[in-house]
Amino acid sequence: MSIERIYAEMLAVRVIPNADAALAGKLKCPSNCRSLGLFTTTIDDVGYTALDEATKRAEVEVVYAKSFYAGANHASGPLSGEFIGILAGPSPDEVISGLEAARQTVEEDAYFEAINGNQDHAMYAHVISSTGYYLSKEADINPGEPLAYLIAPPLEAMVGIDAALKAADARLVTFFEPPSETNFGGALLTGTQSACQAAADAFRDTIIEIGRQPVKY
Repeated sequence: MSIERIYAEMLAVRVIPNADAALAGKLKCPSNCRSLGLFTTTIDDVGYTALDEATKRAEVEVVYAKSFYAGANHASGPLSGEFIGILAGPSPDEVISGLEAARQTVEEDAYFEAINGNQDHAMYAHVISSTGYYLSKEADINPGEPLAYLIAPPLEAMVGIDAALKAADARLVTFFEPPSETNFGGALLTGTQSACQAAADAFRDTIIEIGRQPVKY
């Protein structure tokens, strides 16, 4: 089966070399991390994945990450998309390195998939072989452990998560109950890399089947 990939787009990127103390305080930046890197993307889950990758490749921390309500089609402006992420680091160079890692993830490595060729009906069945500091903290696992990052529309997500858990020796560590800010649902599962891949494959196959026969008992 051919997979039709849906890549996100980085809409805006900026570096603040030395953030004002008041702003840094509101963002709860570490005392030695006053350089900020900000970006917006058209797909939120790809943005979260990109932030995690940044923490693996640069000396940066995620100080802010947020999805926007209703998604990119209802964004507040042309550069908003459906997600904003902010990295903090000890220097502009470290922040730029983090942003470059995030941008590569957004543009090349992480993507949604069109369900049965319909780009208006999409899912995220992405396996992270080794987590960084951000998603490992969100999932309450150790950095370096694998994750299956599973997202889909509400009903599809619930059925798909059930199938994923039954198909693989994977553990549900984070549950995104629907509706999320972008009206999706999903979960983070952990286990061995092969288990996470098996879970993602089962999630994908289940959702493809739902797309083919939506009304079925």
